[in-house]
Formats: sequence, C-alpha cells, structure tokens
Amino acid sequence: MQVFGSSGTRGVANEELTPAFVLRVAKAAGTAWGADRVAIARDTRYTGRMLADAAASGLASTGTDVDRIGIVPTPGAQSYAEREGVPVIMITASHNPPQYNGIKLVGSDGIELVVSELEEIEDVLLGERFTVAPWDETGRSRTIDGVTETYVDELLSAADRETIADADLTVALDPGHGAGALTSPEFFRTLGCRVVTVNGQPDGKFPGRNPEPVPDNLENLGQLVRATDADVGIAHDGDADRAIFFDETGAYVNGDATLAALAAAELEAGDTTVSAVNVSQRLVDVVTEAGAELELTPIGSTNIITRIEELEAKGEHVPIAGEGNGGIFFPSFRLTRDGAFTAAQFLELVAEQPVSEIVAPYDGYANVRHNLEYESTAERDAMLDAAANHAQSSDADLNTRDGYRLDHGDAWVLARPSGTEPLVRIYAEARDTERARELADGLYETLSEAKADA
Repeated sequence: MQVFGSSGTRGVANEELTPAFVLRVAKAAGTAWGADRVAIARDTRYTGRMLADAAASGLASTGTDVDRIGIVPTPGAQSYAEREGVPVIMITASHNPPQYNGIKLVGSDGIELVVSELEEIEDVLLGERFTVAPWDETGRSRTIDGVTETYVDELLSAADRETIADADLTVALDPGHGAGALTSPEFFRTLGCRVVTVNGQPDGKFPGRNPEPVPDNLENLGQLVRATDADVGIAHDGDADRAIFFDETGAYVNGDATLAALAAAELEAGDTTVSAVNVSQRLVDVVTEAGAELELTPIGSTNIITRIEELEAKGEHVPIAGEGNGGIFFPSFRLTRDGAFTAAQFLELVAEQPVSEIVAPYDGYANVRHNLEYESTAERDAMLDAAANHAQSSDADLNTRDGYRLDHGDAWVLARPSGTEPLVRIYAEARDTERARELADGLYETLSEAKADA
C-alpha cells in the first residue's frame, strides 16, 4: 500500500498531512463504503478539529451524513462504530509526537480495516474515482454527545469489578494529555480504585510529555507511584489504545513482560496467539509452556487484525494477541487494542499479587532499541540495503517477514522501516544486556555508515 501503513496514515500536520489530503481520503472512504452515515472522532491533538472538519467536508461531498462524536479514545470510537453500525474516520497519530496527526479507518463492525479493505479505499483515492453528490443531496452533520460516557459504561460491564474493588488498589495514571484523560480516570475510580494522575488534563500540545509511552517519557509516572505508594502505574498513548505499566516500586515494566503475563493468564492448550516479527522470547516461552501456537505478522495493528480474522474464520481460538508496545487485543471483548480494557485485565492480576511478582518470571531478558531518522528515500534504501547485506554475511537464521530479523539462538536483532514515521528502527533482545547492546549497536553503526554514504 502506498498511503496506508501499519496503522493508518500519518504525517506532520499541515505539511504532509494537510486538510486537502484528509478531505481526499474521506471522499475515497465515503465512496468505497457507500454508507448512509459515517462517524468522525479525534484525539486531543491541536490540529484534530481542523482535520476532522476536512474529513466531514469530504464525506458530505459524497452524500454521506456525518456523526461528529468529538474527542474520544480510538477504542471508544470503535465501540460507537459497532453499536451504531457505522464506519468511523478516527483523526489521530496515536503515539507520534505532537506535530503529527493521522487517520485510522474503522469498519461498521468496530474493527480497524484489514489490508484488503484499505487497498480498496486506496485504489479509489489514487484513481480519484470519487462519488460526487448533487448539491441538494450532500451530507448533513450532527453532533453526538455522551459517547465517552457510554464507552466507560461498556468497559465497566466487561471488567471484574468485584475482584478489583475488593483489592483496594491505588492507581497512578498518566494519560499523557491524550484522549484517555477523558475516560480512564473515571473508569478506574468507578472500578473501586483510588486514582492519582499526572498529565491528566486534555491538551493537544502535550506539554507534560510526548505521547509515546516509553521509559524516557514516563519518569514523572514512576515518581508519582513512589510518592503516593501506588500499587501500579498506568500510562496511555495519545489515543489510549495502549497501556504500559509501572510496578509498586515505581519501576518501568517492559511491555513484552506485560504481554507475556497476560498471555499466561489467558492461553490454554490448542489456542493460538498472534504477535509481530519483533516478538519477545518471553511470549514464545509462554506459548510453548501453554501448548498453544504462535503466529507472526509484520509489525502493526492492521497486520495483526488481518491475521486474527483469518485464524478465527478457520475456527481457531485466539484469546489474546498483540505487541510489546502496550497494544494488546482481547478478541472476545472486541477486536481492538484498548488501553483501558488491557489495564483492567492487568488489575485483575494485581488484585492477587504485586506487579513485581506478576512480571518476575519474564525479567530475564534485556531489550535495546535504536531509531535512525532519514530525510530521503535514498537514505532509507541505503540503510535497508546495508541491513540486507549484513544479514547475508551473518550465520544467524534470517526472517524477512518485516525487515530483517536475525536469530542467533541466544539473541536476536531486527532492522525495519517504521510504518508511521521516517525512521528505520533497530530492536535487539538477549538474556544479557551487553549481548543485546552489542547486536543493536553493531547494526546501528552499519546502517549509520550506509546513511552517511547515501
């Protein structure tokens, strides 16, 4: 696909992702869907209203009525889509920096569009084969209130409220000024938790921290856990489809360890789980111990959703899936990444034992990650060519499902282009930090030299 990547399409707002571009995407979606109504939602980003207005205009021009549901987490927008039976255009750049914005497309079943559906819309977009309604048949817009409240009620009905409330937990919450600031504090309080927050005010310029919930952005959350003697810290990204955790000492919990712990609680013999090519050995070990199967896809929610649907169509049971970035699926609830629901599932475990003990079985791994920015396709291609040459000269097992993953037996390293930013990402994992750093740094140096020579 030329337009839609691993999780929608994104770019710097008003430079790469312009109102004119968003209008054209909305016209293409409205044409391909042929629906009477389509909803538009957004996260808190400063440019969200501008781009939502452009999307509404594009849809109306195809004769489609528009439900404006306002600022809501992506999973809340998906809940609305499923409940109302209407597709959704979600204006969000998820974890990207504040200057970015983007588009996610959700079907009337509440599920992000799979690859084949995105390709259909992309074909309409690139071919400019838009439906054009007569002036007196253009779509009308209406504002829908109460969407966040209904979403929270739905979360509450799906959570084990009694178990969580009986544990009398204190939750330190960092919604990162994003859409989760409108829903997660109320959700966790109604679950019976004492909730303290940092970066809890919705603010599209993200003054407290960048939206990506990674350790460098979450120092204040660790401090809040320690200062309030909280049982757990929870952080979201900009559209609250992820959840990242801190333990009761204020220490960051690797997202791969969280996924492994939740998978261990969900998987039974004969089940299947789905993850991406950068999967941690933590999850591999859990799957093996449970007698389950593991399916790998290219990185990104679109690819994982596509594979889950394929497996379920064949009658396979997929109780949990996801990636170590905090984006986890519980398909029996809804085939969506939902940071608040993921956190509630984790709180059920925290009700029984401290976070540090929950993740202790998955602590024996070290992860290193580097990013290499590029300014041109020539630089990107030079780095990927260098990664390919590096892989060919290595005696490791090579997986090219998404980039170049080298499995050395005791460790692995992966280089791949980001699907959402102008970056080539490098991941490495080993039992020993020095070994992981050696693999990541070696590949980083190789790609840096290739970039400089491009």
